[in-house]
Amino acid sequence: MLIASFAEVLSLGAVLPFLAAIADPNYIYTHQYAQPLVQILGLTTANQIILPMSFIFISAVLFSGSVRVLLLYFMTRLSYAAGADISFEIYNRTLHQNYDIHISRNSSEIINSIIRKTDDVIGGIISPILLFISNIVLFFSILIALFSINVFAALVSSVGFGSLYWLIIIKSRQRLNFNSQCIADESTKVIQSLQEGLGGIRDVLLDGNQKFYCDMYRKSDLPLRYAQGNNSFITGSPRFVMEALGMILIAGLAYFLTLSDGGITTAMPILGALALGAQRMLPALQQAYGSISTIRGSQVSFEDVLKLLEQPFPNNINDSALTPISLDKKVSLKGVSFRYTNKTPWVLKDIDLEIIKGSSIGFIGQTGSGKTTLFDIIMGLLSPTKGSIFIDDTLVDVNNIHLWQKHIAHVPQSVFLSDGTISENIAFGCTEEEIDFDRVKSAAKQAQISKLLSLIHISEPTRPY
Repeated sequence: MLIASFAEVLSLGAVLPFLAAIADPNYIYTHQYAQPLVQILGLTTANQIILPMSFIFISAVLFSGSVRVLLLYFMTRLSYAAGADISFEIYNRTLHQNYDIHISRNSSEIINSIIRKTDDVIGGIISPILLFISNIVLFFSILIALFSINVFAALVSSVGFGSLYWLIIIKSRQRLNFNSQCIADESTKVIQSLQEGLGGIRDVLLDGNQKFYCDMYRKSDLPLRYAQGNNSFITGSPRFVMEALGMILIAGLAYFLTLSDGGITTAMPILGALALGAQRMLPALQQAYGSISTIRGSQVSFEDVLKLLEQPFPNNINDSALTPISLDKKVSLKGVSFRYTNKTPWVLKDIDLEIIKGSSIGFIGQTGSGKTTLFDIIMGLLSPTKGSIFIDDTLVDVNNIHLWQKHIAHVPQSVFLSDGTISENIAFGCTEEEIDFDRVKSAAKQAQISKLLSLIHISEPTRPY
């Protein structure tokens, strides 16, 4: 950022001798600071000074442009690399939360935060902060250069434009905050409508509910787009007003400078430098203002992302290599009761149960009687509100529950298939390189799908049979 600011000041400083050489070559040719250049190049007439001054100016401009491109490249890479870290950290922490937290959450909110709100943090917080710092450094560098050229013009332009932008920031604050909340809320509803519509596509097609889900999507997506467009307008619109005011300022300065001693010949280099300075300063101010507006418009999404980044990791996250709890005799439930919150009724109450090792047990009951909840407690996905679980004589608690879960294999009622090969689905959680195909075939045989797989290669993608 500092190098880019120096390069901008260098290009701004190079315009003065360049325009002076065009307006009055003899003035530059006889100037004391130009004498070393004149002697080195062996210049004999005043007009010959125009070419080296042009070369110096063009070189300064090219150097400035190259440095700014490099600055943009590194700021962009930094922003998106930080965004990747944030997205991964949210996903990692979310996957390590307890099951009761997952079932109490809106999955659309989590998916939205990992994907969309993280993008909002990249484009609405990290990049704008870097851009704001860069443009503020650039603005003050140009301002110092302009003060060395003409104090009055620099003072009028900096105070005038700065005050106008500050006034716009104050006036637009409330609208940006409203849009920020709208974007955060409606983006979650958009994800929810997609999840529900596509996730239940079989029922949607059978019941003909396409219009319901399309209307649900549109009611969320349209306000989201309006809020995003409103923010874009608030961010970009001041530029045109400021450019017009900048041209008026330069025109006014041109008139007064031509009335001073020296007339247009003296005024031309100063006006050229001021015009170039304004051409650099106004975009810097506009981008700094745009950064502030963008940050404010992404504030609510940023707060949601921060909450997910504060999710704690379990204490046993690094204990995956430990030996499972020894199961030799039985699993015992003693006085187990459960309810989801203090305000909800008891789902299970005072359950005493023993499951002998090697036995096959079935649970029968009406829908809502607590069968699934009881299984979740036995598997350690839910912790009893009251009572205890023992593996032989070992009490199962939060410190060793993952060691009990190493014993458990779960076949759900609604089978989940990933968008991978059949072998990857059977060896769930293993990479393709880690798959033991002999074990895959053995598992398929035990699951009584080996005849089906004899017709299909196990490395083919899954199909919705």
